[in-house]
Amino acid sequence: MKTVLITAYAVHPYKGSEDAMGWNMIMQALRHHCVIAVTRKNNRAAIEQYIQAHPENEADFARLRFLYFDWPLWMLFWKKGPLLSMVYYYGWQFTLALWLLHRRLPVDVVHNLNFHNDWTPSFLWLLGKPFVWGHVGHHSKIPRQYLLPVYGKRAYLKDRLLWVIKHVSWYADPFLYLCRKKADAVICMNGDAVQKLRLKNNYIIHPSVAAGETLADTSPLTGAAFHILSVGRFVTLKGFDITVLSFALFYRSLPPEQQSQVKLTLLGSGPLEPLLRKMVQDEGVSHAVQFIPWLPREQVDAVYKQASVLLYPSHEGAGMVVPEVMRYAIPVVCLRNSGPGQLVHPDSQLIVKHGSYWCTTRKLANRLQQLLQDKAFAANEKQLSAARYCQLFRWSVRGEMLKNIYHYAIEKNSSRTPA
Repeated sequence: MKTVLITAYAVHPYKGSEDAMGWNMIMQALRHHCVIAVTRKNNRAAIEQYIQAHPENEADFARLRFLYFDWPLWMLFWKKGPLLSMVYYYGWQFTLALWLLHRRLPVDVVHNLNFHNDWTPSFLWLLGKPFVWGHVGHHSKIPRQYLLPVYGKRAYLKDRLLWVIKHVSWYADPFLYLCRKKADAVICMNGDAVQKLRLKNNYIIHPSVAAGETLADTSPLTGAAFHILSVGRFVTLKGFDITVLSFALFYRSLPPEQQSQVKLTLLGSGPLEPLLRKMVQDEGVSHAVQFIPWLPREQVDAVYKQASVLLYPSHEGAGMVVPEVMRYAIPVVCLRNSGPGQLVHPDSQLIVKHGSYWCTTRKLANRLQQLLQDKAFAANEKQLSAARYCQLFRWSVRGEMLKNIYHYAIEKNSSRTPA
């Protein structure tokens, strides 16, 4: 049995999103290998609590060792906002590699697992072991027409400034060049990451998100209303403004007797919440929209069981909520992009092409109306969602991928090592 060193900036067994991905990927690697996992010190308490609370997994945890690395507290005071956090992450990756180089751990392959971005390098190649990089993600540029109408020129310029920084990294960062050159295998979340990194070989395209292992109970609720759900951080990237306006168009198109059976739930939190609440009020749909802050995982499951559809016009390159709701056979209405648009079943008719801002909201509203009015159409979309989950979004699928990619990296590295 091989020993794998996994570095994961975000790992938390009780959280979702990136933290959940980090934890579950480590657990999947543990199915076939011994694992040494390195993460930040602030994740330690939750990890140790989980291990102590699950003695039934003692045999597996015996093959798992966690190490914790961070900069001193006096160096963390400036880590505020997305840009400075990424500067810190860059430095964390570099100093972590030096720290590990000094420790000389007996491992067969090294794997830099997360954060998911294609413009910050890993330095694990310094350890001189077979090196796997990824999942490497890519968020496409938010189309201009979805920024200016609601967020204005300031938000547009801020987004484009970030893209300037990314381009400098893609084309001028020597360490990013070395990272992709030294990697024996790169796991890309989507084809856009392959394109931006200009990869020609030694990569696979494989989604990072997953949820559970079996379909959840999808028994219809007696007298259930048409419950539209949207989940995530209230930030520009997630497109919640489009969610609100699409729902308002859909809602106003219905006769009063159907309006009383329709509601929208926005589950999450973030800096745009005041704006979204104002939009809901201005559109005159406050009585049909509820805001719910982040919930414990078991309570989130209860919300999913009540949902008829996920309305998710996000611009991101992934979306953990997509496989989570697919596990409940919930259809997903989204935009045609490299994120949710590629995660849903390719035969789904709920994917909307980019257009003008108002054209997009109308098309999304039409998809909601089609799901409400056409029961056969809705049933088919539910079946597609369930099939996509079973095919691609169970965690064990990620485990088999890791098993194969580690074997490939080790074999590739050994073949070029002189006998």
